Amino acid sequence: MNSLVVMGVAGCGKSSLGQAVAQAIGRPLIEGDDFHSESNRAKMRAAVPLTDADRDGWLDALARELGRHSDGVVLTCSALKRRYRERLRAASPGLRFAFLELDEAASRDRVAARGGAHLFPAALVASQFATLESPVGEPGVLRLDATQPLPQLRDETLRWLGEPAPQEGEA
Repeated sequence: MNSLVVMGVAGCGKSSLGQAVAQAIGRPLIEGDDFHSESNRAKMRAAVPLTDADRDGWLDALARELGRHSDGVVLTCSALKRRYRERLRAASPGLRFAFLELDEAASRDRVAARGGAHLFPAALVASQFATLESPVGEPGVLRLDATQPLPQLRDETLRWLGEPAPQEGEA
C-alpha cells in the first residue's frame, strides 16, 4: 500500500479518520501536529496564523517520516497548499490524499467544541480557509464530505484504497 495523508482544515476529523483507516489496514498512524516546533505551537496557542516559513521545518519533518515508512503509513496533516502536498509527494512516490471537505462555519463550531485543551484555537479557523488551496482535481485525491459519519468515511476511504472494510463488530 502506498502511504495516505488524511488532510483538511482544522476540525474536519483528520485524526479520527486517520486512526480508523490506520487501524483497519494495520499501518502506523503519524499525527502531523506532533511534529510542530515549540515556536509553532506557541504561535498557534496565541492565535497567530503560521506562515509558509513557519511550516517549512514541519513539512521537512513530515517528509522524513513518510520516507521512513516505505511499506505505507497514514499521516494526518492539513496539507493546505498544493506546494505542501508536492513536498510530501516528493518524499513518498504514489502518496495519496483523503481530503475531508468542511465549510468554515462547521469547522469553527467543531474547533470551538474541543475546548481549550487542543493546540488549535477557533480564532485561527479563518486563516486556514484563507490558506487552503483545494486539492480537488489533483491526482491521487479522494474528496470526502467531512460531515458524514466516521464509519462511512472510513469505508469509503478503504474502498478507494482497494482495502477491505472491517466486518460488522470489528473496528
